Amino acid sequence: MSQKIHFFVEEIEFTLKSKMKLRKWIQATLENEDFFLGELNFIFCSDSYLLKINQEYLNHDTFTDIITFDNSEKSKEISGDIFISIDRVVENASTFSLEFKDELHRVMIHGILHLMGYSDKNKEEKYLMTEKENEYLAQRWK
Repeated sequence: MSQKIHFFVEEIEFTLKSKMKLRKWIQATLENEDFFLGELNFIFCSDSYLLKINQEYLNHDTFTDIITFDNSEKSKEISGDIFISIDRVVENASTFSLEFKDELHRVMIHGILHLMGYSDKNKEEKYLMTEKENEYLAQRWK
């Protein structure tokens, strides 16, 4: 498998564990949904870094755990930049009594699902998104 999934860190100290397993898991998720991989960048950053992006590109003045930019040029292709606030992931994991890695993986697959066209704007969409997240989280490392 070529390295089309990249991991970057901005403005924080953070080391992502199990990169090869994560790449395989993401690839398997894409294949299960009949998508193919273009180029995918995960950028792990601070709350303040992601807030600036949220303000500049989306005109939102709020903290968030993830912002996804779709760079796909072909139908069924997944290419994009997924920015994840590690600060938010840590706080959310604590709030929901989850392991950090489980919350991080949920947020990562959430971004992938957005790139596949899933939305979470209303109650029904949020329910489906959560179901898909749970489905793919259960398939990690298989």
